Amino acid sequence: MGFELPQARSIAVNPTQAEMREWALEYTPRVMVTEFDNVNYQALVKARLARSTFFVSEDETFKNRIGRAEHDEWATRQDAYIADRDMILIEGYVGPDPEFRTGCRLYIDRTQANIPAMQQQLYFPKDDAWEPEFTVIYTPGLMAPGKPEDRMITVDHENYVTRVFGSDYFGESKMGGLRMWNHLVYHAGGLALHSGLKTFPDIDGEEKAALILGLSGTGKTTTTFRQQLDSLPVQDDFVALMPGGVVYTTENGCFAKTYGLDPVDEPTIHGGTTRPDAWLENTHVDEDGKVDFFDDSYTRNGRSTFPLENIRHRDPRNVPRASYLLLLNRNENLIPAVARLRRDQAAAYFMLGETKGTSAGGVAEAGKSLRVPGTNPFFFTNDALQGNRFLELLETMPDLEVYLMNTGSVGGPDGGDHAKKVRISDSSAIVAGIVGKTIEWTTDPDFGYDVAVSVPGVEDPDLLQPRRYYQDHGRSLEYRHIVERLTAERRQYLGSFPGLSSSIVDAV
Repeated sequence: MGFELPQARSIAVNPTQAEMREWALEYTPRVMVTEFDNVNYQALVKARLARSTFFVSEDETFKNRIGRAEHDEWATRQDAYIADRDMILIEGYVGPDPEFRTGCRLYIDRTQANIPAMQQQLYFPKDDAWEPEFTVIYTPGLMAPGKPEDRMITVDHENYVTRVFGSDYFGESKMGGLRMWNHLVYHAGGLALHSGLKTFPDIDGEEKAALILGLSGTGKTTTTFRQQLDSLPVQDDFVALMPGGVVYTTENGCFAKTYGLDPVDEPTIHGGTTRPDAWLENTHVDEDGKVDFFDDSYTRNGRSTFPLENIRHRDPRNVPRASYLLLLNRNENLIPAVARLRRDQAAAYFMLGETKGTSAGGVAEAGKSLRVPGTNPFFFTNDALQGNRFLELLETMPDLEVYLMNTGSVGGPDGGDHAKKVRISDSSAIVAGIVGKTIEWTTDPDFGYDVAVSVPGVEDPDLLQPRRYYQDHGRSLEYRHIVERLTAERRQYLGSFPGLSSSIVDAV
C-alpha cells in the first residue's frame, strides 16, 4: 500500500458532508452559516504560501528546496503531533479516467472539518480499484517556527507525500495533490496545465475542446463557465495535455473566486456558490448571515467549492482532443483583447506567462506585473523543461489553434482616465468568434502576431488594435517606448532559462 499514515487518537474515514458540516459548526472557529444555508470559514491565512513551500530534494534545480534530513525531522514532529489528535481521512481520485487517474487522500485534524469537506467535493469517488498514490497530511494547528510566516508546506516527490504545517487555507489541500500531479504528468510524457476546459458540442458536426490557461484571478474560471455556442464547462483548474492533444481532467468540483461574483456576468458560478451544499472561505458575511460578494475588507481572495453535478456541465470523461488553447493575460497597456499566435509565438507567450498578480498569490503579488511560465506557479523545477515540453506537444498537434487574450484593459490601468476595459462580455464574444470563425484578422507590425480587425459583439475597436488607439489619442511616442521596453524585457527574461529552446527565445 506504499506510504503508511501516522497513527492518531481516532480516524474518521470518509465521513459524509453532513457529518463534516456538523463538526465544522461545533469545533472550527470563525465559521458562520450564510443566508444560503451554506458555511463560510474565515481563514487566518488568506492565500497560498509560496515562500513557505519547499520541495524535498538535494537537486539544486528544484525550486525552494529542503534537504531530506531536515524534512524527516519535521515529519517526525508532525507524526508525534497527530498521535494525540482526532483526524479525518478523505479518499478519492485525481481524475476520473480509468487509464489516467491517481488515488489521493487527505489526512487532516478534525477541528478543521471545512477543509476535508471542500476537498471531498473535488475528488472523484473511490471504487474497489482505488489505491493511494498521493497523500496530503495537514495539521493547521502545528506551526513551523523559523520558516516564512512560521508555516511550511513540504512536497516529497519520492514518496508523493505533501505535508502542511500551520496553514488553515483550503488551497494548500487542493494544490497539495495537484502539485504532485504536475510531477507525475511530466514524467508520463505530458504537461499539467493550469487551465480551465470547456467543450463546444456541435462545431461543423464535431465536438471541440478549448483549454483556457491563466493565473488565478485572470478570468480563467469565468471564461470557462461563461456560455458561448452552447458550450459546456468541464474543468476549471488543472488538466493534463498529452501528445496528440489528448486531455485528461482532474477534479469533480469547482473552486471559484467569490469576490465580485455577479449573477448576470457569472450565472453558473453564482448558482453553484449560493446552494446550501457549497462551502465558502474568506467570503464576506455579515453577522446576520448576509453575503456581500463585493466587500473586500478582509480579502479579495474569497473562494467557494461546489460539486460539478450541481451545475450544467459536460462529463469530464473521454474529452475530445484539444482544438483551441487560450492564454489569458490581464494586461493594462498594449496587449489586444485577442491575438492569434504562430506555433513559435505560442511557446514564447506560454513561457512568458504575463499578467497582473491577484490576491490569490498573496499580498506580495497583488497588483504587480508578473511573469509565471505556463501561468503555472506549481511546476517543480527549471521552467525551461516546461517550455520545451509545451513546444514538443505543439508539434504533435498541427491543428491546434492558440490565442492570447487580454482580460484587463488597453491604454492604462482599469479605472484610469485613458483606460479601455475589456469586459467579460467582450471576452465571451471573442471566444465565440474564435470558435465560430467570424473574426477578421490582420498582422500587427510591432509584435508579428495577428490582431482582429473586427469581432462580432465587441463594440469598441480600440480593444482589438491598441496601436491604433495610442496613435489616435496622440500617444504614439508612449506606445513606441512600451513596445521597445517590453520586447527587450521579454527577450532577456526568456534568455534567463538554461536550456530553453532557441526557437522560443527568438519568437519575440
